[in-house]
Amino acid sequence: MSQVTLGLEIRAQDGPGVLHQLTGVIAEHQADITSVAILQGEPAVAHIYFEVLLPAEPENLIADIRALPIVMDAVATSTMQRVFGKRIIIMGGGAQVGQVAIGAIMEADRHNIRGEHISVDTIPLVGEKPLAEAVRAVGRLPRAKALVLAGSLMGGEIEKAVREVRAQGLLVVSLNMAGSVPDAADLVVTDPVQAGVMTVMAIADTAKFSVHRLTRRVF
Repeated sequence: MSQVTLGLEIRAQDGPGVLHQLTGVIAEHQADITSVAILQGEPAVAHIYFEVLLPAEPENLIADIRALPIVMDAVATSTMQRVFGKRIIIMGGGAQVGQVAIGAIMEADRHNIRGEHISVDTIPLVGEKPLAEAVRAVGRLPRAKALVLAGSLMGGEIEKAVREVRAQGLLVVSLNMAGSVPDAADLVVTDPVQAGVMTVMAIADTAKFSVHRLTRRVF
């Protein structure tokens, strides 16, 4: 039987052991939890979102979750991968971040019309420590596939963080800037709009572009 991937949105009475009870029911149905998030909700209510891989249709699982005394409501939803898809994170100086975002959003729109699901997130940041922390945090973000560093000068601890997230499989694109970050990135692009376009093309299944097939990495 083919497996079913679905989201589960659950509201339950808040308190110790809520996750233990919910994951116990999920395990009884041989479902594999691929993602979990505790969402902000009403006071005394635990609002929890799971994504699971289930070897059967979800009706019995949802019924058993609803049967728990602590559960107020449980519904099946589309997964975040289905709705928002792959994520591109752009960080650095505000003006440069904005220009990269223009290229990324325009190109993502072209691919999303053809069936892709690519979303673009931005955060203007300055300072070596805040940027290094943010780069490392991208490695913990769900569905993040690519990071674009948009600035005029980045190096030091940021370079170390770039090498760490690249080792985890994240694609890192850098603007052609001063500092050592361009040496650590997968791809270096001078024009910020083009950097956004090329990043989307690199992660889109509907594109034929591949970073690994390039004969040079600086543009």
